[in-house]
Amino acid sequence: MEQMTYQQQATIGATGVELVVALYDGALRSLYRAKQCVIEDDKIGRMLAVKKFVDIVMYLQARLRPDVGGSAAAALSDFYAAMFTMSLEASHIASAEAFDEVIACVRNVREAWAIAARDPEAGKVLPRELRTREEKFVKAIPVRSEEAAETVGVRWSA
Repeated sequence: MEQMTYQQQATIGATGVELVVALYDGALRSLYRAKQCVIEDDKIGRMLAVKKFVDIVMYLQARLRPDVGGSAAAALSDFYAAMFTMSLEASHIASAEAFDEVIACVRNVREAWAIAARDPEAGKVLPRELRTREEKFVKAIPVRSEEAAETVGVRWSA
């Protein structure tokens, strides 16, 4: 039987929101690695770490649903675009301080997602296609769009 990593084991049975938090954790690991590579003057390692970060950000951005998320999705899209640009700039100028700035921004939004992951109501406002296989089989309580916007606005502020 193939050995599973800690990260793979931790995602078994995770909700959709918890999986988003796991993606942010992976993004942060990549940023810390890129910063360490700047300190060690490892250009190839830095490029690989930044590529992994960019891949995660692009994945998250591609999954946004502006038709469902409205202004929150638009704000996240702008955030991802800014982090994409800032990480490439930090890599280009090989600045540990610039990576610290990206790390602080990503950590802040990750913490907001972590708070949402602890809220049992958060999964109910996720569109069906963003839920995990297990969550799709749980009957969600119907929520009117105004209530969903209020829920997202109050509980998911970043």
